[in-house]
Amino acid sequence: MTQSIADLRQNYTLQALNEADVDPDPIQQFQRWLDQAIAAELPEPNAMTLATATRDGIPSARIVLLKGLDARGFAFYTNYESRKGRELADNPQAALVFLWTVLERQVRIEGQVEKVTAAETDAYFQSRPLASRLGAWASEQSRVIRDREVLEKRFAELKATYADETVPRPPHWGGYRVIPHQIEFWQGRTSRLHDRLRYRLEEGNWHLERLAP
Repeated sequence: MTQSIADLRQNYTLQALNEADVDPDPIQQFQRWLDQAIAAELPEPNAMTLATATRDGIPSARIVLLKGLDARGFAFYTNYESRKGRELADNPQAALVFLWTVLERQVRIEGQVEKVTAAETDAYFQSRPLASRLGAWASEQSRVIRDREVLEKRFAELKATYADETVPRPPHWGGYRVIPHQIEFWQGRTSRLHDRLRYRLEEGNWHLERLAP
């Protein structure tokens, strides 16, 4: 018999998360945890859930990859005309979630979204594998298409066109940066008494507080 979903559970016992042990800067604290996730050889440690919403507040979410991190925030790249791109144009707010199950950790981020500069986007685009650059041209992301053959035919045509040339960045493709105003670090603990430390940005300063699990 298949196990009941209600009976699926895990007791978290690896680590604690204490105020005295975290960096006063949440970006630095996140970098510390990301480095540990990479060192643990977790699959795609930079994968994150990106949640956006329409102007009317109808939400949508999907997994994307973090491709830039600095004091300004968290950067990712996509098609500006995709569903998330259209929603961000109407409502430039987003939430991110990182889940590193093996480490019993989660990070939640909320903030305003802006496009990264053209120079940053161009540099990242040219660093991508050739197939990914061609794919950015071939796919009208989030649009309805007749079948997969449409994609493969378009990809083959582009591959032939740019066989001996640099693939330019599509004007409809680029980066976004989530500028955080709130970052929460979650560490699983026993008896579901998890550690939750939240940083809130107020008047340019980060304030740390503990939340009940």
